[in-house]
Amino acid sequence: MPVTGLLAGRVALVVGASGGIGHGVAVRFAQAGAAVVVHGHRGDVRALVAEITTAGGRATAVRADLSAADECRRMVHEAASWGGRLDAVVNSAGAQPVQELPGMTDAQWRAVVDVNLTCAFSCTQAAVEVLAEGGSVTHIASVEGVNPAAGHAHYSASKAALIMFARSAALEYGPRGVRVNTVSPGLIDRPGLADDWPDGVERWTSAVPLGRLGRPEDVGDACVFLASPMASWITGNNLVVDGGITARPTW
Repeated sequence: MPVTGLLAGRVALVVGASGGIGHGVAVRFAQAGAAVVVHGHRGDVRALVAEITTAGGRATAVRADLSAADECRRMVHEAASWGGRLDAVVNSAGAQPVQELPGMTDAQWRAVVDVNLTCAFSCTQAAVEVLAEGGSVTHIASVEGVNPAAGHAHYSASKAALIMFARSAALEYGPRGVRVNTVSPGLIDRPGLADDWPDGVERWTSAVPLGRLGRPEDVGDACVFLASPMASWITGNNLVVDGGITARPTW
């Protein structure tokens, strides 16, 4: 469970909050005391705002097309204006289609790289313009940024690049007092996953040391930690949240 009040008085923007992981991140930030701006583009985040406010938190929604740099800039400035400041940005927007590499088109490659990497670049540049001293940016990467899966060449490559982009941003923005990190989840549960991919879920739960799928709130807890004062000297780091799956021998 998150530490109540850990982020009291702070304002966070969760990009891609209409997805399962983004939803879990936003709820955890609210439970930790932050006022939360939740972003959606195609997905509706009004129910998420209602969930947070009904529980006694403070939240608002913002829409932006992340493929446009000026939209990213407007989004972060709007978040800072609403909250009176901006302390943390979590970028959980992403795409994970399955496509075997031999038949992958240029357009399919670019579509995934643009969502998973280029949007992170634009959001980071925009966020640094308004982040408070000691502010943080956290990108949701993946264990596939280190261990690729078949049919995910575009996804794995984009997540590997995202990890290195965050390290590069940490290096260049550190003198401004901004920290940049990534969180790399393993397999995170969602409604219907066991029905859609029973073999994969069974193989994961049999192999993972902690014996279960991840939950969105597991990722949220890691993001809350990285945005908190407890992580004030942590930047350029990739925090793996995978139940220990990457600790297993591959031979």
